[in-house]
Amino acid sequence: MTPGRPPARPGSAPEPDPTADQATKDAMSNATTVSPAHSASTASTLITNIAALVTNDPSSGDGSPLGLVQDAAVAIEGDRVVWTGDQSKAPATDNRIDAGGRAVLPGFVDSHSHLVFAGDRTQEFNARMSGRPYSAGGIRTTVAATRAASDEELEANVTRYLAEALRQGTTTFETKSGYGLTVEDEARALRIAAAHTDEVTYLGAHIVPPDHAEDPAGYVALVTGEMLDACAPHARWIDVFCEKGAFDGDQARAILTAGKAKGLHPRIHANQLSYGPGVQLAVELDAASADHCTHLTDADVDALAGGRTVATLLPGAEFSTRAAWPDARRLLDAGVTVALSTDCNPGSSFTSSVPFCIALAVRDMGMTPDEAVWSATAGGAAALRRDDVGRLTPGAYADLTLLDAPSHVHLAYRPGVPLVSGVWRRGARGVITGPR
Repeated sequence: MTPGRPPARPGSAPEPDPTADQATKDAMSNATTVSPAHSASTASTLITNIAALVTNDPSSGDGSPLGLVQDAAVAIEGDRVVWTGDQSKAPATDNRIDAGGRAVLPGFVDSHSHLVFAGDRTQEFNARMSGRPYSAGGIRTTVAATRAASDEELEANVTRYLAEALRQGTTTFETKSGYGLTVEDEARALRIAAAHTDEVTYLGAHIVPPDHAEDPAGYVALVTGEMLDACAPHARWIDVFCEKGAFDGDQARAILTAGKAKGLHPRIHANQLSYGPGVQLAVELDAASADHCTHLTDADVDALAGGRTVATLLPGAEFSTRAAWPDARRLLDAGVTVALSTDCNPGSSFTSSVPFCIALAVRDMGMTPDEAVWSATAGGAAALRRDDVGRLTPGAYADLTLLDAPSHVHLAYRPGVPLVSGVWRRGARGVITGPR
């Protein structure tokens, strides 16, 4: 997989019938829940009797972008994949696990979330579903609640939503600050996030907070100055909400350029609510991703197709705001790399379920099931500029999702059904059975 280039349109694959025996089911039911910090085993393990294995390696299996292998096996050593292929050719290992005729795919890579927050916006959602349009202003409600929360409360929320995501197959995630909007609150949000993931994003430029409403230039100076100095040591990325009601193109360029000077790489909330400069700016600055991409001109699509920037689509936001769907088909047909992520946040997309987003993308955004699964795994990895996750090939992390189904297609075919029956994260095996 090459970042900045999408897969060809994958074809469909046959679906073998599942044949799991009761002993295998009982063993899986009694397995230990995997936590985000679970250490990997050092013993070698072979997972066999996989009906359909998604590797995201076009040189494997059926030669499609998914690299789909039927009647497959996967060998794990420590926290890495060391072999994949036809189970009849599998190497000897210390432990063998029978997948019971189920499908296995890479753990989902959720490259856009906002998990460090406090408070609740149920009333806002209820009003929106009753006819009030969505705007960026609702973020201020969460800012007030997050500032008032203790570190322990914020930590508990992150842990809760991370466990919730893991139960649904997410093994790699990015998360942002953006609900503190003071030097102290942004820095503590990033410190809390960094305890759970390396993919931490500084989003001091989420909106201009009420205490700077009369001086947006002063707030931009804070974001690019003292706040950036305090936050850069805890983050890998810098982001900005480039949108009417948030930050314009010139402000966004200044913020992202300042972040790059501090060693942070750009990503942008771009073109969610209206046409604007966000996508073009993302490509200009070689941002890893332009996120949302709902309102695009032909020039925007051409820019994405000609650069390395991934278009990260967030269908949970359109679902929760009754907004127009992004046109994934247009992007894919133009040669743009597409990622799918949850945008999990308390205001506009309060879901941690990548399978739900896959189903939405297939139903309403013009994606095939194969394209949606690729975008939620290898596409998310491309949006994080990673080649060690989002695929199951030798050398990649042993992050696997086991479905209680014979094919990955069931993620769209059976929407809303909890199909993820087990995960391996960094080689550590567990079955997700409920909240921690």
